[in-house]
Amino acid sequence: MTTITKEEDGRHGRYVARIDGIAAEGEITFTHRGPGVISADHTGVPDAMGGKGVAKALLDFMLEDARANSFRIIPICPFVRGQYARHPEWSDLFTTKPGEDP
Repeated sequence: MTTITKEEDGRHGRYVARIDGIAAEGEITFTHRGPGVISADHTGVPDAMGGKGVAKALLDFMLEDARANSFRIIPICPFVRGQYARHPEWSDLFTTKPGEDP
Protein backbone atom coordinates (compact mmCIF):
# COMPACT_ATOMS: atom_id res chain seq x y z
CA MET A 1 0.00 0.00 0.00
CA THR A 2 1.25 3.49 -0.90
CA THR A 3 0.87 6.28 1.64
CA ILE A 4 1.43 9.92 0.68
CA THR A 5 1.94 12.74 3.16
CA LYS A 6 2.89 16.40 3.02
CA GLU A 7 5.79 17.78 5.02
CA GLU A 8 6.56 21.49 5.37
CA ASP A 9 9.46 23.30 6.99
CA GLY A 10 9.06 27.03 6.59
CA ARG A 11 9.43 28.00 2.94
CA HIS A 12 10.18 24.48 1.69
CA GLY A 13 8.36 21.19 1.75
CA ARG A 14 7.73 17.90 0.03
CA TYR A 15 5.08 15.37 -0.77
CA VAL A 16 6.39 11.99 0.35
CA ALA A 17 5.36 8.53 -0.85
CA ARG A 18 6.04 5.44 1.21
CA ILE A 19 5.23 1.86 0.25
CA ASP A 20 4.85 -0.86 2.87
CA GLY A 21 7.93 -3.08 2.89
CA ILE A 22 10.18 -0.62 0.99
CA ALA A 23 12.58 1.52 3.01
CA ALA A 24 13.03 4.14 0.26
CA GLU A 25 10.82 7.22 -0.22
CA GLY A 26 9.58 8.96 -3.35
CA GLU A 27 9.03 12.72 -3.28
CA ILE A 28 8.03 15.92 -5.01
CA THR A 29 9.85 18.83 -3.39
CA PHE A 30 8.36 22.32 -3.43
CA THR A 31 9.05 25.92 -2.44
CA HIS A 32 6.54 28.57 -1.35
CA ARG A 33 6.99 31.38 -3.90
CA GLY A 34 4.46 33.89 -2.63
CA PRO A 35 0.86 34.13 -1.52
CA GLY A 36 -1.07 31.23 -3.02
CA VAL A 37 1.83 29.91 -5.15
CA ILE A 38 4.35 27.07 -4.80
CA SER A 39 6.87 25.72 -7.27
CA ALA A 40 7.13 21.98 -7.89
CA ASP A 41 10.93 21.75 -7.90
CA HIS A 42 11.88 18.09 -8.21
CA THR A 43 10.31 14.65 -8.43
CA GLY A 44 12.39 11.75 -7.23
CA VAL A 45 11.40 8.08 -7.21
CA PRO A 46 14.06 5.52 -6.25
CA ASP A 47 14.56 2.37 -8.31
CA ALA A 48 12.97 0.27 -5.54
CA MET A 49 9.68 2.09 -6.23
CA GLY A 50 9.97 2.15 -10.02
CA GLY A 51 7.01 1.01 -12.10
CA LYS A 52 4.54 1.34 -9.25
CA GLY A 53 2.95 4.64 -10.31
CA VAL A 54 4.53 6.56 -7.44
CA ALA A 55 5.39 9.74 -9.37
CA LYS A 56 1.84 9.98 -10.76
CA ALA A 57 0.35 9.33 -7.30
CA LEU A 58 2.51 12.11 -5.84
CA LEU A 59 1.42 14.52 -8.58
CA ASP A 60 -2.25 13.61 -8.09
CA PHE A 61 -1.89 14.24 -4.35
CA MET A 62 -0.26 17.64 -4.98
CA LEU A 63 -3.05 18.61 -7.41
CA GLU A 64 -5.72 17.61 -4.88
CA ASP A 65 -3.92 19.65 -2.23
CA ALA A 66 -3.79 22.67 -4.56
CA ARG A 67 -7.53 22.44 -5.21
CA ALA A 68 -8.40 21.93 -1.54
CA ASN A 69 -6.17 24.76 -0.32
CA SER A 70 -6.54 27.24 -3.21
CA PHE A 71 -2.95 27.56 -4.38
CA ARG A 72 -1.30 27.39 -7.78
CA ILE A 73 1.81 25.57 -8.92
CA ILE A 74 4.82 26.74 -10.97
CA PRO A 75 5.98 23.56 -12.79
CA ILE A 76 9.79 23.74 -12.56
CA CYS A 77 10.31 19.97 -12.34
CA PRO A 78 10.52 18.35 -15.81
CA PHE A 79 8.14 15.53 -14.80
CA VAL A 80 5.48 17.91 -13.48
CA ARG A 81 5.94 20.26 -16.45
CA GLY A 82 5.60 17.33 -18.87
CA GLN A 83 2.43 16.03 -17.23
CA TYR A 84 0.94 19.54 -17.19
CA ALA A 85 1.62 19.84 -20.94
CA ARG A 86 -0.42 16.65 -21.47
CA HIS A 87 -3.32 17.81 -19.31
CA PRO A 88 -4.67 21.25 -20.31
CA GLU A 89 -7.62 20.64 -17.98
CA TRP A 90 -5.21 21.36 -15.11
CA SER A 91 -4.58 24.94 -16.30
CA ASP A 92 -6.49 26.39 -13.34
CA LEU A 93 -3.85 24.92 -11.01
CA PHE A 94 -0.70 26.11 -12.76
CA THR A 95 0.99 29.45 -13.22
CA THR A 96 4.34 30.87 -14.30
CA LYS A 97 4.18 33.92 -12.04
CA PRO A 98 5.42 33.86 -8.44
CA GLY A 99 3.10 35.61 -6.04
CA GLU A 100 0.07 35.35 -8.30
CA ASP A 101 -3.10 34.74 -6.35
CA PRO A 102 -5.31 31.89 -7.51
